[in-house]
Amino acid sequence: MAGNTFGKVFIITTFGESHGPGVGVIVDGCPPGIGLSTGDFVYDMARRRPGKRSFESPRKEEDQVEILSGVFEGLTTGTPIALFIRNRDADSRPYEKMRDLFRPGHADYGYYRKYGHFDFRGGGRASARETAARVAAGVVADKILKPIGARVICYTIELGGVRAEQIDLALIDESPFYCPDPDASRLMEDAAQKARSQGDSVGGIVEIRVTGCPAGLGEPVFDKLEADLAKAVMSVGAVKGVEIGAGFEAARLKGSQNNDPITPAGFASNNAGGILGGISNGDEIIIRAAVKPIPSISIEQDTIDRKGNAAKLTITGRHDATAIPRINPVLEAMVRITLADHYLRSKTIKILN
Repeated sequence: MAGNTFGKVFIITTFGESHGPGVGVIVDGCPPGIGLSTGDFVYDMARRRPGKRSFESPRKEEDQVEILSGVFEGLTTGTPIALFIRNRDADSRPYEKMRDLFRPGHADYGYYRKYGHFDFRGGGRASARETAARVAAGVVADKILKPIGARVICYTIELGGVRAEQIDLALIDESPFYCPDPDASRLMEDAAQKARSQGDSVGGIVEIRVTGCPAGLGEPVFDKLEADLAKAVMSVGAVKGVEIGAGFEAARLKGSQNNDPITPAGFASNNAGGILGGISNGDEIIIRAAVKPIPSISIEQDTIDRKGNAAKLTITGRHDATAIPRINPVLEAMVRITLADHYLRSKTIKILN
């Protein structure tokens, strides 16, 4: 396997590069009879689309999803669904001077050592542009999850060293960072704007919460639900760490503190993050992802060329000051895809109540 495919029953394969004709995804395993149209993709694609805020890349992409197959008369047919998003505003000129240089923090060096030849324009296949296809696939996955009442929501709890002190999910869409704390959101914006003015970038932490997930999703040992969720989230380029439930804090607790008491009304706490033994327990699934700073910065950096010679590099072009908030809908999509896959797997065992 070349690493472009994810899932075992609900399977996605993405394709395309940042400065090619476009990016897309093949979704296989989607059940038939589900309503699907181009209008279903507008909201989620708009949330990931660049150029809406001053600290984002000014690249203008319409990100309109074209349905090429797998849908007839507005319903999925059960055959592979092909979705395509055209690149309409790619500008490769700033990358010509970087043809032979490796950008620090980017995938260039790894791709060159692995393949010996790669599309250096905008990162090619390693570009965040690829994630547009994931968001499109996540819309299809959501069509499978909604009937069972499962909802995935992602919000920012830290950016540029600013931490949200309150969590009011009703306020997420009012924040340019999808932050549930208005005061923190304003400070986050200041941090992002300051980093951009200095030619730098900032990272942060986002939290993904799943409500309404039925108990019983997940497979024994190697396909534990949390393992697949962690892989899904970590597969997004800017993510460098994942924790579920209490996460690393669990290492500082005693068993008597970390265990979630079970009562007739349900679990009294949720340090497990909604998953026990690799299988969902019906409680909220809580995931946090550490997002690194965008590596494309205009500050001069040390690097080498393809011959190993020392060089200096100042990156120009159109870039975000932070991967947040555009990464948020991507992480939502990957969690949706993982849950849809495990839900369809569970259907081969029993019908969940």
